[in-house]
Amino acid sequence: MELPVWNVILSFLSAALLLWVNLSHAEVKRLGILLSKTREENAEKFVTKGDMHADINRVLARLDRMDEKLDAFMKEQRSALG
Repeated sequence: MELPVWNVILSFLSAALLLWVNLSHAEVKRLGILLSKTREENAEKFVTKGDMHADINRVLARLDRMDEKLDAFMKEQRSALG
């Protein structure tokens, strides 16, 4: 009579263990999908190194042109005063 009781107890324990393993596997799979989406979303938010260099070079080119115009204006003002 003891053997069927142990069989029932062990069957319930193994079923509970398998259910826990299944739920854990599903959660890990869900977290993997969320991690992939996060990586994709972060890639859209950040700029690449090449894009950053191109933008900085455009800003520096404009600053150089402004510097040249300012130098020309200052020379013009000095010549008008002197």
